[in-house]
Amino acid sequence: MNKTTDPRPLLEVKNLEVDYLTNDGAFSAVKKVNFHINEGEVFGLAGESGCGKSTIAFAVTRLHKPPALISGGQIIFDGTDVVKLTETQLREFRWTQIAMVFQSAMNSLNPVLRLEEQFCDVIMTHTDMTKEQAIDRAMKLMDIVKIPRERIRDYPHQFSGGMRQRLVIAICLALNAKLIVMDEPTTALDVVVQREILQQIYQLKEEFGFSILFITHDLSLMTQFCDRIGVMYQGELVEVNASQEIRHNPQHPYTQKLWSAFPSIHEGRKHYTKTEGFEEQTITL
Repeated sequence: MNKTTDPRPLLEVKNLEVDYLTNDGAFSAVKKVNFHINEGEVFGLAGESGCGKSTIAFAVTRLHKPPALISGGQIIFDGTDVVKLTETQLREFRWTQIAMVFQSAMNSLNPVLRLEEQFCDVIMTHTDMTKEQAIDRAMKLMDIVKIPRERIRDYPHQFSGGMRQRLVIAICLALNAKLIVMDEPTTALDVVVQREILQQIYQLKEEFGFSILFITHDLSLMTQFCDRIGVMYQGELVEVNASQEIRHNPQHPYTQKLWSAFPSIHEGRKHYTKTEGFEEQTITL
């Protein structure tokens, strides 16, 4: 009889603290956050705008810039402390180990470069491939995200929003990264395209075996896509649990209030409560 083995953590965030340095002193944006992501897992970070979700994403990928500063904690990726990597080591680490789909990703492609050049830039910077090999790799990636190969010579503005979103995801897959960080990857897309994108991301995850850190303020969307969810509030991770537990049995008052803010389409007007430091203010929807 085979023993069931526990999943292996790919990413471990331990007591992470991120400050923004201002003229009035340091502002603590992320406060002693702890979580892990297992191999092949989709882990979600939810919370309102400004709670620290994207700050964590930029810290994990070491893409934060001044005035942001990692002031404490560890980010252990596959046994390596990302916080201690040098700039040279980070260049080798990004894209090959962790890749990121940025917020408003469909606008993150360079508007004056053909798609071919943008794929080749990523692939040739991190591998010994020739341009011909890089283009071949790019075309195979376009097949995966269902974009016709002949469009590799097009500019970003010639694609729809959903197609540009899929192309950014394809570029993130170019070097077989073990973890894909997705910061609001479906922002500005309609609900039909949004569902198509998420279904395709999940299929790609199953096929290639990478893990996902999925960041959004849409808790309802997250429960359909993620294995586990962490809820952020004012820079703190206040609750972590399986997605269905977060949906049906939330423990923290803030998580409970997030769910109470969803109006029912089957009922009349209701009084809901808005959280301000967990003090209730009545609003009507």
